[in-house]
Amino acid sequence: MTSYGALAHWYDAFTADVPYESFADFYEALFREDGGEFELVLDLCCGTGTLALIMAARGYDMLASDASGFMLMEAGEKLIERDVHNLLLLNQPAGGLDLYGMVDAVYSSLDSLNYVPFEELLECFRRLRLFIRPGGLLIFDLRTPEFLRSMDGSVSVDETEGALCLWRGSYDGALGALRYGMDIFELTDTELYERREEEHLEYAHDPAAVMAALEENGFVEVRTRPEGPMAGPDRVFIQARRGFD
Repeated sequence: MTSYGALAHWYDAFTADVPYESFADFYEALFREDGGEFELVLDLCCGTGTLALIMAARGYDMLASDASGFMLMEAGEKLIERDVHNLLLLNQPAGGLDLYGMVDAVYSSLDSLNYVPFEELLECFRRLRLFIRPGGLLIFDLRTPEFLRSMDGSVSVDETEGALCLWRGSYDGALGALRYGMDIFELTDTELYERREEEHLEYAHDPAAVMAALEENGFVEVRTRPEGPMAGPDRVFIQARRGFD
C-alpha cells in the first residue's frame, strides 16, 4: 500500500491551516542570522511544493525534491499555472539524493524526515554533506518519539469539499514507527463516494541520536531551535552547519 498517492490531490485542501509563510519567515531569519550568502536552496521532501513556491517568489533559486511522483505532479501544475522559472523539481528519495552541484542551504518541513527510516536518514546526511556548500545550513523538524507513541489508537477525520479522510493511528513498537491507516472517500460524478486506501509510516527518531548522526557525518554547530513555527513539546527543530573540512 503506497503513501501520498490518492492523498496527493487532496493534500493542500487538508493542510490549508499550515502556516507556510511562517516557515519561510523562519528560514529567512536563520539565513540573515548566519550572514552568509544564500541564493540556491533545496526544499527536501517538498510535497506539493507550496513552501518551495513561496521561497521562489521571495527570490531564491530553488530545488525541490520528493520521493512521491504524485505529490510532484501537483507541484508541477502549480509551477505551470504561476509561470515559475526559478524552481526545479526532482523526483528523488531522501536517501537517494543526487544533485548537480552544491546548494547554500537545505530545509525540510512538517516532520517529513520522520517518514525516512533511520538507516536511510544516515545516508541522507552523508549525501547532504556532499551537496551543501562548506558553511551552509541544514534545518529540519521532527515529531518527537513521545508524540508518535501517544498517537497509538488515535482516530481523526479531515473533511473538505469533495472528499473526506479518516486517519487511524497504530504504534508499532517493534518497528519503532507510527502506522497511519488512511481511508480517503472521494465524491464522484455519480454523487457516490469512492474509497481509496493508503498507509503512512512515521519513524520515531530520537532527536539526540539524529543530532549525533549529523556530527558523525561532518556537520557542526548542531543544535535545536525552539522558536520554529509549530514548535513545542511534540515537534523539535534541528539546525546544523556543514563543516569546512
